[in-house]
Amino acid sequence: MDVRLTRTGHRLIGLAMMMVVSAVIGTVVVAAARNPSQQPQSAAPSPPSAAPTKAALPTKYVVLTFDDGPDAAYTPKILDILAKYEAKATFFEIGKNVTKHPELSKRIHDAGHSVQNHTWTHADLRHLSATAFRQQVTSTDQAIQAAIGSTPACLRPPYGGMDPTVRQRAKALGKDLVVWTVDSRDWTKPGTTAIVQRVLKNVHSGSVILMHDGGGNRTQTVAALPTILKSLKAKGYGFRTLTC
Repeated sequence: MDVRLTRTGHRLIGLAMMMVVSAVIGTVVVAAARNPSQQPQSAAPSPPSAAPTKAALPTKYVVLTFDDGPDAAYTPKILDILAKYEAKATFFEIGKNVTKHPELSKRIHDAGHSVQNHTWTHADLRHLSATAFRQQVTSTDQAIQAAIGSTPACLRPPYGGMDPTVRQRAKALGKDLVVWTVDSRDWTKPGTTAIVQRVLKNVHSGSVILMHDGGGNRTQTVAALPTILKSLKAKGYGFRTLTC
């Protein structure tokens, strides 16, 4: 049988098809909304990077100090030993020696040690005029500044010589005077064993230990240092430096 649609029938069929298409589109949209995995996702923000932290200072510690350098023969050996035992130290340097070996002062500084002022010629500050005092200190400051890029704030008076005038003049130059609490007396060359015993017998937390990397033959100091460092570390000591 031949079926022919009237104009009204055609309109009804067209309307029905539009409704079916709309329903299909609506179903797809709803399904997409219910399935978030199909939606484009923005990248999650990266967590902020942690700020670098400084190593905590040891609570049980000593301060190793070396005077009268830098010296081409002994300072490098002492630096090698300190590096081996992961120990830091403070070097009180003679200005005229810094001008001879600025590369050693820089090596000390670059290794994380502290470089401080021990006058230009190892002069006894108690016996100097105000002008000479200033020259001894400021000339050394300038030499150290040229070598490492910073000016020391600590001043160790040669021979530990202090009096009210020395204190006043040092303060006027912005310096803190620093001496020691444990003297190895290595400069007397008493033998390696004696140097070790003098340090370890008298040390306690907070001790400032005096040794030398210049000013003479320091072979015994170099020989004693590994035993001193091993013993201190075995007793739980860490190492701090002085910056004043």
